[in-house]
Amino acid sequence: MTFSTPDLCDAHPTLVRIVEPLFKNFGGRTTFGGPLVTVKCFEDNSRIKECLAQPGDGRVLVVDGGGSLGCALLGDLLAAQALKNAWAGVIVNGCIRDVDALAGMAIGVQALAAMPLKSIRKGLGEIDVPVAFGGVTFRPGAYVYADNNGIIVSARRLE
Repeated sequence: MTFSTPDLCDAHPTLVRIVEPLFKNFGGRTTFGGPLVTVKCFEDNSRIKECLAQPGDGRVLVVDGGGSLGCALLGDLLAAQALKNAWAGVIVNGCIRDVDALAGMAIGVQALAAMPLKSIRKGLGEIDVPVAFGGVTFRPGAYVYADNNGIIVSARRLE
């Protein structure tokens, strides 16, 4: 997939919603996008693991971790699972870890920050529910596009 978010914004100004510039690229693939799947959780990555174990088919997992900086919701093991199952990327409203390993993987990862502490799995969280952060609501089935310029969301695929 080749695109730039500025070009998509210029070509489709009425179709895109722009996420506030809070996120950093951590993955080895800095440009990624596709239909989105959502997870809502707080300091528990159980549902993230469940989703990434399924075929990704080029989709992007959007995780609303409540903006928590208390622990990481994604690390190298879950990213490797995502890559194996053909996910295009993961966007985390929260923290990730294993940043050096993630930088060497051909998967998109954007998050607020890095944090070495892992989450504790309690089986909590929701899948495929609308989530809102960064001034945007992410609805399952919409499309998300991310690169070094930022993250944008559209109700339909942009070309």
